Amino acid sequence: MQAFRSRGVARRAAAMSRRSFLGATAVAGITPAFLVRRLHAAQPGAYAAVTSFEEAMAKVKPHLQCGDEATQRFAVNAYWQCLLNKITPAEPPLRQPHIPAGGYYGHFQGLWDNMFIVDGISVLPEYRQLAYGILQNVFDFQAWWDANTPEYRHGMMTNQTRPDPAGWVKSLHFSELPLVGWGVDRVYRRTGNMEVVKTFLKPLEKFHEWYWRERDVADTGLIGVGSYTGDVQDARYETFDFECNLDDLKMTVHPRRKGPNEGRWYGDISIPGTTAYLLLGERCLARLAELAGDHAMAQRRRKRLDRGVAAMHEHMWDEQAGTFVAVQRDSLKKIRIATIGSWVPLLAEVPTREMAARMAERLATSDWMTPLPVPTVARSDPRWESGGAHFWRGDVWAPTNYQIADGLTRYGYKELAARIVDASVANAMKVGISERYDSVSGKAMGVVGLPMSFTLLTMLLDGLSQRYVVKTVA
Repeated sequence: MQAFRSRGVARRAAAMSRRSFLGATAVAGITPAFLVRRLHAAQPGAYAAVTSFEEAMAKVKPHLQCGDEATQRFAVNAYWQCLLNKITPAEPPLRQPHIPAGGYYGHFQGLWDNMFIVDGISVLPEYRQLAYGILQNVFDFQAWWDANTPEYRHGMMTNQTRPDPAGWVKSLHFSELPLVGWGVDRVYRRTGNMEVVKTFLKPLEKFHEWYWRERDVADTGLIGVGSYTGDVQDARYETFDFECNLDDLKMTVHPRRKGPNEGRWYGDISIPGTTAYLLLGERCLARLAELAGDHAMAQRRRKRLDRGVAAMHEHMWDEQAGTFVAVQRDSLKKIRIATIGSWVPLLAEVPTREMAARMAERLATSDWMTPLPVPTVARSDPRWESGGAHFWRGDVWAPTNYQIADGLTRYGYKELAARIVDASVANAMKVGISERYDSVSGKAMGVVGLPMSFTLLTMLLDGLSQRYVVKTVA
């Protein structure tokens, strides 16, 4: 997701001296004292990158049971190439070791990407503290942000957290797909560590409240995008970067809040993918709150969840498209363009049984069951590109395929889910683990071994395949 954003950020970062950075941080509200605190922070226990496949095999094999040797090699390679060979010591302002998400696009922690990373790495007992530390880096930023911004901005988590300060300033002002609740829940399910849940529970709720307050400015129960830079592409970076349903996005001022420092920070389109991710997060947060004994929080989150689900049913469901579509924020007029975000509601368990049946029917058509499914826009859409020259316009991504398959399985469509999973894994075994793929030829494109492409193995760890077997060993 980070390609165009990170290339531009890298160029700006390279041109920016430390002196000019301090000037830029003053404009952004970042104090030099914050940097000093990070520079002198105590270093946690070090994790070293794994430098060979053989070393990765020794670390991974005891914890996985695979159906055959080829699947085992694929599983170990996924760990080595996507995660273990990228482990990086703490780098200011990141106080904990991390796994950079961007490959050659940039050296950063990505908010959405991080959640797939912590889920995968927490399977291995030796690396669970690393997973907790990656989450801690995210929440550390939130605490600093709250201390340096107006109250209405409190709770935000940034799109990226970067050790190169000049590049980091740019990404301070917008968030990303809100998968953090899911990520914390997955780490708990992998590890059983309730202390991690209790540590992050309240700041996670603050993040959710920021999202509702600053991305549902029309108070409809539906989520849009935005950026405190006012830049329309920065706002698009909060979701699937170049998703077709945001082609006509315009930035507006807040419809109610007035003042001399207000800007055009709010997009005028509400989208199903981001709304569903936040509702998934609410479902996870309510569950975790109950487990932690905070029943009042659980009740608050279920109230948010129920209202959002009802709003998606009423305003975003499109029977003709057989899925959920974006709407104009203020008029609620539908934008009848089905994209990859249209299928995320399955994962969040938003559809009724009848809606899910219609969605499965549509997914099974040639629009979406391309030779390598699932393309990021329907094949019949004029914006679809078989070669994937532009991101999220017909290419195939492992994380979204994983989540669509997971969602289908939740509604009982296991064969259709396995069709997606088995095609994805077979193709990756053939051409390698990569950032994205051509939906017709299966050609690998983008970053080799991009961390969030580890989800090709997560599909198997979650038992979504009919062809490949990978199970965790206690």
